[in-house]
Amino acid sequence: MSRNVVLSTVDQRGVATLTLNRPEVHNAYDERLIDELTKALRSLGADRRVRVVILRGKGKHFQAGADLDCLRRLASATAERNFAFSLRTTEAMRRLNAFPRPTIVLVQGACHGGGVGLVACCDVAIATEAASFALTEVRWGVIAAPIVPQLCAAMGVRSLRRYALSGERFTACVALRIGLIHEVCPEGGLDDAAAPIVDALLQSAPDAAAESKLLLLEQAGLQLSDQQVRALALQAAAKRASPEAAEGLQSFQDKRRAAWYPGG
Repeated sequence: MSRNVVLSTVDQRGVATLTLNRPEVHNAYDERLIDELTKALRSLGADRRVRVVILRGKGKHFQAGADLDCLRRLASATAERNFAFSLRTTEAMRRLNAFPRPTIVLVQGACHGGGVGLVACCDVAIATEAASFALTEVRWGVIAAPIVPQLCAAMGVRSLRRYALSGERFTACVALRIGLIHEVCPEGGLDDAAAPIVDALLQSAPDAAAESKLLLLEQAGLQLSDQQVRALALQAAAKRASPEAAEGLQSFQDKRRAAWYPGG
């Protein structure tokens, strides 16, 4: 029997931990990881014992974005399957962003593409000093539609206009400065850094925290409607099926510059 690619545990305090469990591909997401993440969030959201959720990645890296093999499969799939994947991805991000209890994300190593979206969807974000971030979608000829609302809120439109358009990598210190993360800790120090925040969250009344979070999301325009989710998914799916995306993914596989790069 194949292993779970999202692990879920709940301790005696009501602190749940979700661990992305594809370390061999740096926890890159595919259909199965998205589906297991959604299922785990649904289950934890219905569990009244749960007070706080911690999201982390197993291995050297937190999350390296989309699995390229998955993107290649989808590029030649039917329009229905391509859209279905984008819809499931957008829904998973919406569910994490609106999870009814406080969420904390712990980041080590690489955090690229959709991984940055996962960070933006959590209430508290901590990264190690050596963590690196990048919104790499444009380098592959695709767009980050499923996570754009959350990125705008977490990074601010000004910073997002730079990093979502250039695909540049940026450090944990830059991520802290632009508001994507809240704290930077030494390597190996994520649990120690998270511990006092978890304790502070456990001191908050559960219903008051849940209602406060809902109110904040509503006032910030981050309670996405089904119509908004579908629109974002349609944009992502359409771009992934484009000739430009095909060239971007092929250039990555060939380890060369894409055709749109002058002299590439």
